[in-house]
Amino acid sequence: MDLRQFLMCLSLCTAFALSKPTEKKDRVHHEPQLSDKVHNDAQSFDYDHDAFLGAEEAKTFDQLTPEESKERLGMIVDKIDADKDGFVTEGELKSWIKHAQKKYIYDNVENQWQEFDMNQDGLISWDEYRNVTYGTYLDDPDPDDGFNYKQMMVRDERRFKMADKDGDLIATKEEFTAFLHPEEYDYMKDIVVQETMEDIDKNADGFIDLEEYIGDMYSHDGNADEPEWVKTEREQFVEFRDKNRDGKMDKEETKDWILPSDYDHAEAEARHLVYESDQNKDGKLTKEEIVDKYDLFVGSQATDFGEALVRHDEF
Repeated sequence: MDLRQFLMCLSLCTAFALSKPTEKKDRVHHEPQLSDKVHNDAQSFDYDHDAFLGAEEAKTFDQLTPEESKERLGMIVDKIDADKDGFVTEGELKSWIKHAQKKYIYDNVENQWQEFDMNQDGLISWDEYRNVTYGTYLDDPDPDDGFNYKQMMVRDERRFKMADKDGDLIATKEEFTAFLHPEEYDYMKDIVVQETMEDIDKNADGFIDLEEYIGDMYSHDGNADEPEWVKTEREQFVEFRDKNRDGKMDKEETKDWILPSDYDHAEAEARHLVYESDQNKDGKLTKEEIVDKYDLFVGSQATDFGEALVRHDEF
């Protein structure tokens, strides 16, 4: 599958991965864990390193000396201090952690950017995206691959306009990221819900009934007996998805299903980092306070963890 076909498939199935008929297809967007390490500062700060930098970036600090770690951390602090007031707040830390955890998304956008920015002006217009993605296909009203490209283009244009905050039909890198990954942006969540409902709502009545809900996850494919998880999902629909018990899910019920209000791990970690590093207890961090606790924020193979624990307990 080439890039164009991949992106068009993405526009139709943003919210779920393709599965075998007997496997569960999941449309629910959960906030990923910040690290697969155990969060126990009495043993190590590995969880905090992964949370603050992202797991891959955290590894790059392992070979550094403490002096090198402090120098690089100081440069990172300058980036975190968004308003350049000399302090890092809990909110700025939270934003940084969320960005670090979504690096794979930004890398994905970077990899695609040059493909669509045809005039190399640092922006992507709707015309550029449409021409690259659909240009050669729109002339053929009946392609052999079964895709309805005109319908896909209408859907993509609607999403592009939603991502384009200033309405000029020209996307900045952040707006283009919101277009490709709408589930990551609060202002795009309505379009995620709308597209999901359009995918599942086969009778186009504006709701998702029980059979549409199950049919999206599971195909009988000649099997008379449903797997146990399908029976469980039927119960979930009746007991939890259909909150007003009218036999179907409306937009708000669908939103509660696919975009649940999860525990905010980034907020909790930002609060933890501030608490552990805030020497004068003013609720915000200076660069000196962060660098002084560099072992909490970043890794260094040369760090004596026993010594670090002593410093950790002093605060």
